[in-house]
Amino acid sequence: MEEGIVHNSEDESDNGTGGQLWRAALLVEYQGTRYSGFQLQAGHPTIQGELEKALARFTGQPTRIRGASRTDSGAHAKGQVVDFLTATKHPLDRFAPALNYHLPEDINVLEAHRVDDDFHSRRCALSRTYQYSILNRSAPSPLRRHTHLWIRERLDAERMAEAAQFLVGIHDFRALAAGHPQDRGAVREVMRWEVERSEDSIVIECEANGFLKQQIRKANGILTEIGRGKYPVNKVKEALAGDMSGTPLLPAHGLCLISVKYPGSVKIGLTSRDMGPENMGLEDRGPE
Repeated sequence: MEEGIVHNSEDESDNGTGGQLWRAALLVEYQGTRYSGFQLQAGHPTIQGELEKALARFTGQPTRIRGASRTDSGAHAKGQVVDFLTATKHPLDRFAPALNYHLPEDINVLEAHRVDDDFHSRRCALSRTYQYSILNRSAPSPLRRHTHLWIRERLDAERMAEAAQFLVGIHDFRALAAGHPQDRGAVREVMRWEVERSEDSIVIECEANGFLKQQIRKANGILTEIGRGKYPVNKVKEALAGDMSGTPLLPAHGLCLISVKYPGSVKIGLTSRDMGPENMGLEDRGPE
C-alpha cells in the first residue's frame, strides 16, 4: 500500500474510549517569533506545545503530534505538516476552524486530511523547501523586522546565485551543521539553491531531501559574505571541505519553511512553485 492512501478502518485499534484510532495530518503556518522553535521544550512556549493543547481542547483527548520539520527558535512556516493519531469523530472540515479558535493568532491550521496509518510527516517527506529573506536597503523596516534579516550594504545577488550552485547535488554537509553528525547522517541531496533579488529584498530558496541543524543559516551566511565581496565564489567549496573560518550564522528570523513534498499519493498543502487547486490534498474523510 502506498503511503498516504486512505484505507478502511478494519485494522485500526481501539483507544480504550470506544473510538477507532485513525491518523490525521494538518497543514500549519506560523510566525515563530514568540516561540522556542517547533519541538516541545519544558518551560518554553513551542509550536508543538500550542498545537497539542488546541487538539486536546478540540478532541477531548491528549494528543502527541509529529512534525515534518523541527524549525528553530524564531523561524517561521507557511507549510509545516504535522500528523497524529486520534479517535475523534469530528468531521475533517471542522478541524481547521475549531483548532484555530483555540490557537494563538500567530499559529493557524490551513488544512486537515485523513492519511494512511503508515504516514509519517517527517520520514515520508521527499523534500522540504525553505526561504531565507533579506531586506537589502539603507533603512530597516518595522513591518519586516521579524521576517527579514536587514543588511544595509548592497549585496551582489548574481555572485551569490553563482556560489549557491556549489551547494546543489549530493554532498556531506557536516561542516555546515551544528554539533557532530555521524558520517552517513551528514549526507544530503540538494535539488536547488536559488538566489533572487526582488526590489529591496533578496530571497534565497533551497530544496533538499533533508537539512541538518543550522545548515541553511550557515550556508546562507557564506553566501551573504560572498555577496558583500568579502569572499570569492568558491568559498562555498572550501566551506564544504571544512574551512568555516569567519563565516557567520545568520539569525533564524529570516528563515521560513515553505512546503514539504510527499509521494504522489499524498497531496498535503501547496508548493512554492505549483499552487493549483488540484494539489490541495487528499480526500477529506473522517473516521469510517
